[in-house]
Amino acid sequence: MIGLPALYTFAGLVFAAYAVLSAQRRRFCNAAFWGLLAVSFLAGDQLGDFGNGLLVLALVALAGLGVLRKPDVVESAEDGTRHGNKLFLPALIIPVTALAGTFLLADSGLIDPKQVTLVSLGLGVALALISLYAWLRPRPMAALEEGRRLIDAVGWAAVLPQMLASLGAVFAAAGVGDLVGGAAAQVIPSGSLFAAVAAYGIGMALFTMIMGNAFAAFPVMTAAIGLPLLIQGAGGDPAVVCAIGMLAGFCGTLMTPMAANFNIVPAALLELQDRNAVVKAQIGTALPLLAVNIALIYWFAF
Repeated sequence: MIGLPALYTFAGLVFAAYAVLSAQRRRFCNAAFWGLLAVSFLAGDQLGDFGNGLLVLALVALAGLGVLRKPDVVESAEDGTRHGNKLFLPALIIPVTALAGTFLLADSGLIDPKQVTLVSLGLGVALALISLYAWLRPRPMAALEEGRRLIDAVGWAAVLPQMLASLGAVFAAAGVGDLVGGAAAQVIPSGSLFAAVAAYGIGMALFTMIMGNAFAAFPVMTAAIGLPLLIQGAGGDPAVVCAIGMLAGFCGTLMTPMAANFNIVPAALLELQDRNAVVKAQIGTALPLLAVNIALIYWFAF
């Protein structure tokens, strides 16, 4: 049965290829960074907690020392000019496959039902690549070479979501959720369901802005408000509360420079004068969307 180990192996092999390509270009620090990340995906289970901790410290050291090099040359935009917006069509294969696989493959017996969405997402990536090769007929190594160039442009921020999600788990284990829940109980009016829902949605957005990632905020805010007040206390649907709660957190992602891989990196890649320009452009979307998410939880979860 196909599950997360297959996805980890796939991702590990891709990062290993980036490491080899970086080494061939004498970018040895980049090669070390992507190579360590490949080891994490391919052999993390065998390394144990101590080994994985050392690996993470090595990644942090490479990123903190500023030794990762950016791409030297911006590639030609000839293909983009020739094919125009049609180049985005293969990208649509990824979400369509993920959605279709979630509904159609859950009971197939081929894929772990608990991981069917993630496996379908990986399948969508593979199908999108196959369609691009069939359509554009690039060099065999073009996808990996362009992937290496892009990942070098993004740099260490590419692994920021994983790091922040881990930080969220540490916060939850340390009891931060209980502390936040105690503080929220002092503020939320007793018996007010809407106030509890609003506190959860706004809390997800605010904590995401502080942490830089909704995956880091989710375990803390769900342990503090989502689980005790909305699910156990008010009998809310866990799927609705958690899924839309994550969307509320993503509204915070749009409004914070702490989400460097989403907001600061694009500003750097586009060479914008204002490094917060992306954040400022997104606030007008994020705030109404947060209000809609709070309303959706209130209407559909209870």
